[in-house]
Order: sequence, then structure tokens, then C-alpha cells
Amino acid sequence: MGIASDDAIRQLSALMDGVDEPLKIAFQTMHQECPTETLVRFLKAREWSISKSYKMLVDCLNWRIQNHIDDILAKPIVPVDSYRAIRDSQLVGLSGYTKNGLPVFAIGVGLSTYNKASVNYYVQSHIQVNEYRDRVILPAATKKNGQHVDTCIKVLDMTGLKLSALSQIKLLTTISTVDDLNYPEKTGTYYIVNAPYIFSACWKVVKPLLQERTRRKVQVLQGCGRDELLKIMDCTSLPHFCKREGSGSSRHSSSRTDDCFSFDHPFHQELYSYIKQQAASRDCDPPLKQGSFHVDVPEPDPEDIKIVQTIESEMHKIGDRNGLDHSPASRLAPDLAHA
Repeated sequence: MGIASDDAIRQLSALMDGVDEPLKIAFQTMHQECPTETLVRFLKAREWSISKSYKMLVDCLNWRIQNHIDDILAKPIVPVDSYRAIRDSQLVGLSGYTKNGLPVFAIGVGLSTYNKASVNYYVQSHIQVNEYRDRVILPAATKKNGQHVDTCIKVLDMTGLKLSALSQIKLLTTISTVDDLNYPEKTGTYYIVNAPYIFSACWKVVKPLLQERTRRKVQVLQGCGRDELLKIMDCTSLPHFCKREGSGSSRHSSSRTDDCFSFDHPFHQELYSYIKQQAASRDCDPPLKQGSFHVDVPEPDPEDIKIVQTIESEMHKIGDRNGLDHSPASRLAPDLAHA
């Protein structure tokens, strides 16, 4: 970073020194003893505008306070069968690490159904994965690598991507807005694999609308992406859907413990055990009961809404040309808009 960047960090840091005590406490929890790196993330997200970065950061901290985000890792989704149902329908998991020590998160964009729980449960689970990544996974990676690690890479499997997903667009936009406004610059690169024609057509239209910083993060790989991904990670860290051509996200091609989306995978077992332990350590809390943890979500950025609408319009055209279902939405839209 140059002199201008250093000056921006100092100015934003000085502004944060003047915030109220609750915000300072929330900031300490969020930055995990890495305040400068956290300030840089918010500055990058707002193109190094100090005023916009400050507003974004204060809004984020208020969101964390108002929604008790610091406590969310002590709120297990119970009973366990409910959590297993979420894992079967919200396909995300940690498959391993790159050769440089960055966590590799896999997301089954095309085959996630989001039809086995309420919106609140899916949002709660998503934020829990984010918080576990930031409080446990990334600090452990930093310690292991001997240098600061505050980003991950994501491998997005587009197997099964279809035009019709109208019932999911609101939920997916909600989840993406949470990431965009409250967890900025946490993903260094998005690798797209198993991309069908529908993705390629939309990407050509959407790519020019994205900021250059965002465009550089997205890499569309050929087929399952195995050969390209093996340049940055070992075979053991490849998501299961990248290990052989044509495998897709099939649950039949790997065991439940190899499938990083599965509740039986070590990552999800460790995450769920951690949340239960955090809950048990809070003796003063009432006994656990069934029910989701509601989180308020801020309005998405107008530019992101424009991108989602553009994708929907393009998918309408694809459906019209091919005589397919005209449902004007796709789980693809928010993923691209918030890259």
C-alpha cells in the first residue's frame, strides 16, 4: 500500500477512535486483534473513500449490535435433524486449503434447493458459517502460516443451474446482501466450475456491469476445473465435485464424509460441536429450544439490484428462445451481483 492508502487507514482509524463505547466493543470482537486489516477491507469495499468506508463500517457494527451477531455462535439450530436438513439443501462447506494456506469454501449453487427450512434458519446458518470462518478458521490459518490470513477462495459449482428458482430469489438476495455489507472483501477469488450455457450467456451480459475489482475476482474454469485448481491446491483439498470430469455435485460419487456439503463432513461436525459447546458454556442462558435466530437485513445496494434485474431479464430471453420455464429468477443472480 502506498502513502495515500496509509493516510486513508490513519484517517479511518482516527474516526473509529471517536465512536461510542458499544461500537468500539463490537469492532474489537469483529476485527479479531487485526484492526488495520479490517479497516483496509472496508476501505477497499468503498474504493478507498474514507467517508463511505466509515459509514459502511459503523452501519455494520450497529447491525452486529442490534442483531446480537456476537452471540450467534452460541445459538445452535436444534434439533440436529433440522440442521441436517439445512445442510442437505444449502450446499456449502470447507473442502480444504490452498497451497498458500487460504481456506477453500465450496458452494453448490446449482443444486441448493433452500426448501427444507424457513428463511430465518438459512440466514442464521449462513452467518454462523461466516462467523466461524472469521473467529476460528482464519485465525487458525494465520497461526499455522505465520502470516495474516483474512480471506478465502470459493469454488462455485453450477451443476443443475436452472431458469426456474423464483421462490429462492428473495432469500438468496438477502444472504448476499448480508455478505456484501457486513463481510466485505472476505473472498479473494471466485472459481466457477461445471458452468452450463445459461451461466455463460448471463456472464457475458453482467460482466461489463461489474466493477473492475469484482471482475478480477471471478474466474470461469473449463469443465470441473480440476486441472486449474490443482495449480493452487492439493488433490485432497479439491471439492468433491471437482475431482473428476462429469462428477458434478452428485452425492452418489463420494462418501458423505468426502462430500464437504454433508453434515457428516468433519467441517460441519466441528462447526456444530463448537456452537453447542458455546451454548453450553453460557450457564445463565435459558435452556435451548427449537426456533430460528432472526436477523434483520439492510436494503441491498441499488447497483446490485440493477445487476440482479439484468440477469433476470437475460434469463427471460434464454427461456423465450428455448421454450423453457419463464420464472424470472435464478439462484445465479445474487452470486454474481455480490462477487
